[in-house]
Amino acid sequence: MKVLKFGGTSVGSAERMRALPALIQGPEPRIVVLSAMSGTTNALVNITKLLYEGDTTAATYQTEILRQHYLIVARELLPEADVAAEAIGHLDASFKTIFNLTRHPLSASGERLILAQGELLSTLLFHRYYTALLGQPAVLLPALDFMRLDKDEEPDEAYIAEHLAVVLAPHAEQPLFITQGYICRNANGDIDNLKRGGSDYSASLIGAAAQAEEIQIWTDIDGLHNNDPRVVDDTYPIRELSFDEAAELAYFGAKILHPSSILPASKYGIPVRLLNTMQPEAPGTLISAKTGDEAIKAVAAKDGLVAIKIKSSRMLLAHGFLRSVFEVFERYRTPIDMITTSEVAVSLTIDDATHLAEILEDLRGFGAVEVDQDQTIVCLVGNLIQENNGSARLVFNALKDIPLRMISYGGSPNNISLLIHSSYKVRALQALNEGLFQPRPVANA
Repeated sequence: MKVLKFGGTSVGSAERMRALPALIQGPEPRIVVLSAMSGTTNALVNITKLLYEGDTTAATYQTEILRQHYLIVARELLPEADVAAEAIGHLDASFKTIFNLTRHPLSASGERLILAQGELLSTLLFHRYYTALLGQPAVLLPALDFMRLDKDEEPDEAYIAEHLAVVLAPHAEQPLFITQGYICRNANGDIDNLKRGGSDYSASLIGAAAQAEEIQIWTDIDGLHNNDPRVVDDTYPIRELSFDEAAELAYFGAKILHPSSILPASKYGIPVRLLNTMQPEAPGTLISAKTGDEAIKAVAAKDGLVAIKIKSSRMLLAHGFLRSVFEVFERYRTPIDMITTSEVAVSLTIDDATHLAEILEDLRGFGAVEVDQDQTIVCLVGNLIQENNGSARLVFNALKDIPLRMISYGGSPNNISLLIHSSYKVRALQALNEGLFQPRPVANA
């Protein structure tokens, strides 16, 4: 069994959907996980925003625009009138769900129901194209029958494995299954989702539940690059990464991969391959348990950080101080990204400022508090178990003209993290590219 996930651009038009069959063929059974067509989730989010604002006229208008777009795609993808008519009937049912929700004040459950329609629509269209137009066998598996969150809003892996096996069992001889990414049910049985980018997470969870031999993530870029190609010239795809290295890069800003998507695969040692639907012959990036020899393989950056410094003489020779500080963040369910300490101060960063005012108020009970907004973490990832090759020196030489707010090194064998003001981000990434990766390594050429 292999699991293949295709992102929004890979199913973003009738033309792109017609290209998928060549990519999903294989001798082993395959589960194909689809995102919503590109632009759909953004459109649905905008519709829910309008409904929360009480602008039902605009929400209805935007829903009709989206419906017309899908009618055009359906007729282009399914030129046979009877096939198109059947598919359009299902499309209209999905849009009727949205239209009905525009008639009343929107609830959180209504919002989640609206957001689920994108994946339901893309899988419907592709399944009809693959089976009715191409005459190929495939089973449409509703993700809502087996994807579930637990009471802590985390994926219920035991439930997913048990119920995926149940829905697969009647189709033992089938070669292909098509299902939705992103959507699921919560512990109450209501429709929910895995948040933005969650289709990668769906694929990894499904791969773990099915004990797949490989998980493939198909996007519109040829693997995970060594730096941000949007602001740095001459980047290149990394051919191999370990699970830990990939998880660090995903968490700290590598956009091609959802931060949580590696965890279920790594738990069972299932290789994850990142591939490009626009250039399927490219080798992409293989993520596995193997760690290579390169000291620093890649750089990523995470924006939108807030740095908080708590300075107090009570820290000196005191036990329990840090625990008390961390309990403040736990109380407001706010994760900490990075931390450094001295004898009398602790500095840390958060990326969720929802409860910043309350957090700062509580922290002032411990001492003087300083806050720096608009911060960026630059993360350098590689095999850093033993620093005997001068990599740290190369990093700091490259950044000699960039003010560093915090440095974290040694907490992970795969990561060096640096905190800078966001205004220096582009300069820092370009300087690191020149100082660490030029000339371009032959192995990645």
